[in-house]
Amino acid sequence: MTTERLTLVQGKNKIELPAAQGNWVLAKEQGYSPVQMLVSAVAACGGYVYESVLENSKVPFSLKKIEVHYTRDDERRARPIQSIQICFHAEIAETYQSKAIRCLKLVSPNCPVIQSIDPAIQVTETVEFI
Repeated sequence: MTTERLTLVQGKNKIELPAAQGNWVLAKEQGYSPVQMLVSAVAACGGYVYESVLENSKVPFSLKKIEVHYTRDDERRARPIQSIQICFHAEIAETYQSKAIRCLKLVSPNCPVIQSIDPAIQVTETVEFI
């Protein structure tokens, strides 16, 4: 088992994550909220996994961007994340597109961030070819 540690600090007004290039402010008003950072972590990790799966599947690609949308459960007091939709925008030749779509099913099972969130959160992945 690997254990890693992060230390958050109280900044001028908000909680911050120290980084060499400047602290990350964990507040929606000044940076990104913790919920937005969690959703971004899901999308970024999913992107790295998708790239790896495409490479291992010998699919030539160029990942251009990742869009992520999420919904929150307004019926519950804490308004937890209910679902996350990830859309990878990639340049992939038409002959490889069906294979690239099949590769999507390997993202969630191989993404440590997705595997670490509540299983009740529905994560879906799609690819848009550009």
